[in-house]
Amino acid sequence: MGSADEDYNFVFKVVLIGESGVGKTNLLSRFTRNEFNHDSRTTIGVEFSTRTILVGDAVVKAQIWDTAGLERYRAITSAYYRGAVGALVVFDITKHQTYDVVERWLKELYDHSEPSIVVMLVGNKTDLAQAREVPMEEAKMFADNKGLLFVETSALDSTNVEQAFETILREIFHKVQKQKQRSSQSNTVSLAGESPESSAAAQPERRPCCVAL
Repeated sequence: MGSADEDYNFVFKVVLIGESGVGKTNLLSRFTRNEFNHDSRTTIGVEFSTRTILVGDAVVKAQIWDTAGLERYRAITSAYYRGAVGALVVFDITKHQTYDVVERWLKELYDHSEPSIVVMLVGNKTDLAQAREVPMEEAKMFADNKGLLFVETSALDSTNVEQAFETILREIFHKVQKQKQRSSQSNTVSLAGESPESSAAAQPERRPCCVAL
């Protein structure tokens, strides 16, 4: 790790998706800059920030992409799913409508990403628990049935924000390590038949591209 360009082992691209107004931008700014903006405006297109954390003995650079939730930006953002190894599907616990469309967001995500992507369902705005419309048990059961990670957060008071991002990054890292082990156990490498999984795992140091699972 001799230069500034070599101070991390992996780059993981993670996308934040969900309806407009659920708090995606503030989750991003809370995690990457420890900031919260009460007057944050609707995201236009896509924005991203990065933060480097230690996962096990590896330094992981998280590249977090915040996608616009409004329908009119949907065509712009779909391309940004490409290369993502993780996704946080965010809804507002005080607005059941934002939870009702989670299924649609998942379909869009899986239509534009690798099947192996790690997905977490995030119920945001727990600081407004008195106005809750989505029971935590209901959302957790949905996540379990879909094979998703699940957490409730508050970008306003920081509740579980670090935990959410660190959990998904750890899960991605463990997936990459498993792929790497499987790849190293194989004595024969066939480039023609090589899957994206084994290719990414065998070359975890490639930069600046994101690791693909």
